[in-house]
Amino acid sequence: MTDSIMSKAATMEIPINSNGDTGTLPEDDSLEQDLQQVMVSGPNLNETSIVSGGYGGTAEGIIPTSSIKGSNMHHSSSSSSITAEETTRGVAVEKLETVKKWGLNTYKCTKQMISERFGRGSRTVDLELEAQIEVLRDTKRKYENVLRLARALTNHFYNMVQTQHALGDTFADLSQKSPELRDEFGYNAETQKLLCKNGETLLGAVNFFVSSINTLVNKTMEDTLMTIKMYENARLEFDAYRSDLEELSLGPRDAVAMARIEAAQQQYQVQKDKYERLRSDVIIKLKFLEENKVKVMHKQLLLFHNAISAYFAGNQQQLEQTLKQFNIKLRPPGADKPSWLEEQ
Repeated sequence: MTDSIMSKAATMEIPINSNGDTGTLPEDDSLEQDLQQVMVSGPNLNETSIVSGGYGGTAEGIIPTSSIKGSNMHHSSSSSSITAEETTRGVAVEKLETVKKWGLNTYKCTKQMISERFGRGSRTVDLELEAQIEVLRDTKRKYENVLRLARALTNHFYNMVQTQHALGDTFADLSQKSPELRDEFGYNAETQKLLCKNGETLLGAVNFFVSSINTLVNKTMEDTLMTIKMYENARLEFDAYRSDLEELSLGPRDAVAMARIEAAQQQYQVQKDKYERLRSDVIIKLKFLEENKVKVMHKQLLLFHNAISAYFAGNQQQLEQTLKQFNIKLRPPGADKPSWLEEQ
């Protein structure tokens, strides 16, 4: 029915006037009804086939639209895989360039280091700054020795306090079991308990001293020395690129050589800026480190002196006052060990 309707519609004559306008078609109700039926009962667009011939032709040349959709999806998948490959290739090239630059920089720095060691190369020297750096390293070694001895003193004193505590308990027990020596054992038990209490107070002060010295040596000084190490590496790189630029400047002056000299000049300027920036950082950190060291050590040495003097003078009140002065809190009673041992 559909073929007959379409054939009828295709073979209808459209009258044309002399001026090119179409004439008025006669009303055909049957044609309008047939067209409405075609629109209602027409094929699903999702299942539409593309026909290469005219209506009424053979089935040859019919291409299902599903195959076209599959082809488009395959094309999209291929585009995505190509984009992923290009991204991966770009990352690989970038990594290769990074490794190449690192290798070239390492070669230049190694060459400069060997030249300096054998006395064939020149190096940038800042006598005043290097003297300050050497003083810092010597100071750190001496403070590390103070820290080691203070920890040893703390450990030995802790053992003595534990011995006094055990001795006091033994004297107290004997005082209960020996009526004829009750008073003598009792006096000694009270003395050992008092010494043990004062010893724990002194341990709190010495522990605070050790903790502060440890922070100063292993954090503050170490941070400055890390910056100094970065500065020394920057100095070596700066001298390596400076030597490379000097060697190129002594060579020929053709176009290729001039391009290499210009590139070397740019690299030299980058290394120079890095060197000067780190040099400034080292100078600032050395200044603040010295100020901080004086402030910390003034407080800690005063604490150490007052606590030791009060303990060995038997002045319990002064010893407790020293801890209050420096805001030192002891571990609550009933603990097995002072808190400083847990921090070691």
